[in-house]
Amino acid sequence: MEAVVFDGKTLTLKYDNKYPLPKIENDDDVIVKVEYSGICGTDLHIVQGEFPASKERPLPLGHEFSGTITDVGKKSVFRKGQKVVVDPNRACSLCDFCRKGKYQYCLTAGINSTVGIWRDGGWAQYVKVPQDQVYLLPDGVSTEQGGLCEPYSCVAHGYDRASPLLVGEKILIVGAGIIGNLWVTSLHQLGHRDVTVSEMNKVRLEIVNKLETGYRLVTPDVLEKEKQLYDVIIDCTGVGKVMEISFNYLRHGGKYVLFGCCPPTHQASINPFQIYDKELTIIGVKINPFSFPNALGWLKAMGNRYVNYEKLGVKTYALSEYESALKDLRAGLVSKAMFKIN
Repeated sequence: MEAVVFDGKTLTLKYDNKYPLPKIENDDDVIVKVEYSGICGTDLHIVQGEFPASKERPLPLGHEFSGTITDVGKKSVFRKGQKVVVDPNRACSLCDFCRKGKYQYCLTAGINSTVGIWRDGGWAQYVKVPQDQVYLLPDGVSTEQGGLCEPYSCVAHGYDRASPLLVGEKILIVGAGIIGNLWVTSLHQLGHRDVTVSEMNKVRLEIVNKLETGYRLVTPDVLEKEKQLYDVIIDCTGVGKVMEISFNYLRHGGKYVLFGCCPPTHQASINPFQIYDKELTIIGVKINPFSFPNALGWLKAMGNRYVNYEKLGVKTYALSEYESALKDLRAGLVSKAMFKIN
């Protein structure tokens, strides 16, 4: 089958049209024919050696994907032909963190066993996963929209972590890549209107404008000149230096949501007196523990008004076009590159 394969030892990608097809091995296995599979910012960090991934053997990356079931194990509750999405993360179900419902902290599972990072992922025509990581798409939600379910599930977890977010509060979104855009759509759907989006790439600001939310769109230099303060800042850049700068824009009692995934090498210097004096809250957001049901509900509620590839700046590519996809994404010509797999 076709696949885009990552070699963790050499940090290289290659297109392989003879990668082995997955087979049912366990009674609860499910094989999904992948239809849409996203390239995440984390994938870029992995390819650049900035984020841990498997080095045991070359494997397809891709932890954001949707598709159709083609085969199931004997004890599976699913059946062939069903449209599904896959949560790439899971609990070990044995450690203290997992038994408290917080598998994002698990030292053996969680992000440490992610499909598409540590196990064969969705940058391939077919992928095998345990059935407890499979979710049916609701009626009215397409596999195209489902391709964004995993990043939306992370946003849903972030929203829960930051809550309460009161309508009327001044919110600043820093970074208008796909994650920034998903926050834009989610906040607008949930009634928030006093939102500013900061992005240095004007092409990406034009993409946000297509979402027709009426949000204020600015470049970082405008923030620096204005010195406005915000109740909530959501950092979607994954850049330590950006946090160092934007942290100063919080008003008293404010919340800083560090959503973008920074490489482990990044550092940011902040003033502890500010945290004390303003009673500030710093909120980290790690993956998507049990938030897929919320994300599926969001997809159904938002529909084509928000979950629209053209409006969101999502462009589709064939697996064989992976080099062009990565190039366009790195250049900021698209907010997200998505493999559309035949």
